[in-house]
Amino acid sequence: MSSPSHAGDRLRRRLGLGDAVVIGLGSMIGAGIFAALAPAAAAAGSGLLIGLAIAAVVAYCNATSSARLAVRYPASGGTYVYGRERLGEFWGYLAGWAFLVGKTASCAAMALTVGAYVWPSQAHAVAVAAVVALTAVNYRGVRKSALATRIIVAIVLAVLAAVVVAVLASDTAEVGHLAIGSDTSVDGVLQAGGLLFFAFAGYARIATLGEEVRDPARTIPRAIPIALGATLIVYATVALAALAVLGPHELGSAAAPLVDTVRAAGMQALEPVVRVGAAIAASGSLLALILGVSRTTLAMARDRHLPHRLAAVHPRFAVPHRAESAVGVIVAVLAAVVDLRGAIGFASFGVLVYYAIANASASTLGPEEGRPPRVIPVLGLAGCLVLAFAVPLTSVLSGATVLIIGALIYLLRRRHVPPR
Repeated sequence: MSSPSHAGDRLRRRLGLGDAVVIGLGSMIGAGIFAALAPAAAAAGSGLLIGLAIAAVVAYCNATSSARLAVRYPASGGTYVYGRERLGEFWGYLAGWAFLVGKTASCAAMALTVGAYVWPSQAHAVAVAAVVALTAVNYRGVRKSALATRIIVAIVLAVLAAVVVAVLASDTAEVGHLAIGSDTSVDGVLQAGGLLFFAFAGYARIATLGEEVRDPARTIPRAIPIALGATLIVYATVALAALAVLGPHELGSAAAPLVDTVRAAGMQALEPVVRVGAAIAASGSLLALILGVSRTTLAMARDRHLPHRLAAVHPRFAVPHRAESAVGVIVAVLAAVVDLRGAIGFASFGVLVYYAIANASASTLGPEEGRPPRVIPVLGLAGCLVLAFAVPLTSVLSGATVLIIGALIYLLRRRHVPPR
């Protein structure tokens, strides 16, 4: 039986379907679309929209599997907990490790997106400065509020709408750019799907609302497809606009694709608006990512899967200051040396492995445990693995190497530290 203090810590069930959908949109519609379109177009060519649809289907399966697991295991940690409970300690650890490396790369990608839009010639320097500044903000315990999240989403939607309107108002768009041509291949479309999966990052936030929504067993499964569908419509509309103006090859070579889109549409006055909007969106994503990675680092350090010193909590600010500082240093180094496209590929590989384990975990649920329809975790697992190994070869090799290193660390730890 729960103690009074424990019962008092429970969150109130005050969110309805509309609230859950808005939270899902706020988690998904962010900076990814500003960064991922170019490398995806370079891979898929005129098949870009097919890759986007594939990424959305895999994201739906992942979110649904995660939602069912979150209801069953409401503790913090996500697939780090699900894998441990359903598949064994090693798979939970591997999921946590994949999350850390994938989301750390996502941090670097978001920082580099800030640099690419704010000051392209000094993108790395701006990225490092953004990481340092936002790590300092997190260190003092300042978090994005729900109001700030809604403001950021409103800005992003306004900027994306401005891009689409600029294209509709111009005479530079060519319908021929949208036709699927000989530049499209199965491998290229799958690689684009893996890269565009990066743009849907955040959808799992819907899956973790089980303690806060009314009738979660009914509300969450309805909110997921609505939010994902709305996000897909927004992203597809923007992708169509960029393709129509730039064409797949010019879009594929763009450093700041949406800036190039409004410039090619003859709306140069919108360039500063797009740059500021992208910087705000990427900064908001980076702030949340650093916070999330540092908390997972804290959880794994408490379980001694990472150095236990990282589990310290600041006595004044009540934040995992050592974990946040360590994450900030690593991300700053990555932002200084890697390129944006490489960071997106590496991030996608790590996060896809993480969700592959989530789907495998969901497939072990029984009917009485709220298992989703069998096809969803099976399709999600297969989709994650296919897309993970379809990203650029350098990302696959570097990502697999880091995962193997993580597995070796686990095995060495098990040899020298007896299980508790």
